[in-house]
Amino acid sequence: MSTPSRRPVLSIGTRRMENFSDAIFAIAITLLVLDIAVPATATAHLSHALLSEWPVYLAYTVSFASIGAAWLSHNLITEYLDHADSILLRLNLLLMFFVSLLPFPTHLLANFLSNTGPERIAVTIYGLNLFLIASLTSLVWYYAARNGHIRAVMPDSERRTMSRKIDPSLAFYVFVLGVGLLEPRVAVALYLLIALFIMLPFRTLLAHYTGQTE
Repeated sequence: MSTPSRRPVLSIGTRRMENFSDAIFAIAITLLVLDIAVPATATAHLSHALLSEWPVYLAYTVSFASIGAAWLSHNLITEYLDHADSILLRLNLLLMFFVSLLPFPTHLLANFLSNTGPERIAVTIYGLNLFLIASLTSLVWYYAARNGHIRAVMPDSERRTMSRKIDPSLAFYVFVLGVGLLEPRVAVALYLLIALFIMLPFRTLLAHYTGQTE
């Protein structure tokens, strides 16, 4: 009795995946601005009314930075992809689900960050969304790297460097989720710091000013 042959794995180009992902990132980051509006009570005391909207501005800033950081990481991944398969496409689609969902917890953050009690729920939901985006970004990279979807010309040392850049420090996200249950506003500030750490090229700047190579 002959053994059944393994089903061949389809090799799929990545262009449509990249274009679709970029569109999702662009739409999600654009939807964030919808929460920013002229306060309804803005009359003679416009400056006071604008200052009272600080949760909206903070939520927008943190989410813009978080989506920007996720896009930078995703862009690094797709830059090194040679091809994809059906599983990688589905993992990427799941990642895009949580990216596109981020405007919702951002809206919760903008509306409840100044209210003691509900702000813990809002910050926790927000943090879980960021945690899932970071986790899936990491999963997409490691799946691609371990299943031969990365360009063969990429040296192992560069792969390790890439893994360190993609690594979302999930333990730190879990820690900040715990902080959010006690000090929600501190947790929001920490989420912003995580995004800025990913966005800003600290190592490149340090190497530039110290004359070292990265």
